[in-house]
Amino acid sequence: MTVSGAGTPDMPDMPDSTLADTVLERLTAAYPAGADPERAVAMRAYMKDVAPFLGLTTPVRRTLSRTVLDGMPRPDEADCTAIALRCWQLPEREYQYFAVDYLRRHARACSSGFLPVARHLVATVPWWDTVDALAAHVVGALVSADPRLTSDMDAWIADDDLWIARTALLHQLRYKQHTDAERLFAYCLLQSGHPDFFIRKAIGWCLREYAKTDPHAVRDFLARERGRFAPLSVREALKNIGA
Repeated sequence: MTVSGAGTPDMPDMPDSTLADTVLERLTAAYPAGADPERAVAMRAYMKDVAPFLGLTTPVRRTLSRTVLDGMPRPDEADCTAIALRCWQLPEREYQYFAVDYLRRHARACSSGFLPVARHLVATVPWWDTVDALAAHVVGALVSADPRLTSDMDAWIADDDLWIARTALLHQLRYKQHTDAERLFAYCLLQSGHPDFFIRKAIGWCLREYAKTDPHAVRDFLARERGRFAPLSVREALKNIGA
């Protein structure tokens, strides 16, 4: 398998979308109405100051989201693009959570042409709270629907941006018996020497998840290659199957 690098793309074009206009108008009215400034301070600190917060708990946020989306039609790809990009332009993190939830729900509305948008979302204001859901539920869904996108994942895994590489590692997280184990193991080996916690943790996580489907394959892989991985990656990978 050939693996190559790739650069970070520019901001994707913002399509016109009447649906996005309506959703964003409702969203930017509903979310601030439920804000909790004291909780917002704690949430921002917990997320290492990646972004400001409104202070919405997950149950409150999802209740407000249902109100925002009540009666809204199903989106097409342009609607999904416009809603996601416009949420990413807003400062408070909860708007990005809304976009991630929306894309998870409507991933099937998006074609392979949505991948550059997903990449932009991963690389912009990146942290595990948005990246991991985008990897497993959006990027993974796109690649599953169009296997030609595996060549893009081969590029992402070698990217200098650790969040792009983490996305490549995690994109098969929900594939179970459909996992391309050869590619998964190759990705883990390629990044085995990475110094960052989030890559090392992702290696262990994706191996542990695949071990639920094929524990023998993961155990055999680590028996051969264990010395190439950080202890954190090995511990995470073996949590459910033992040494």
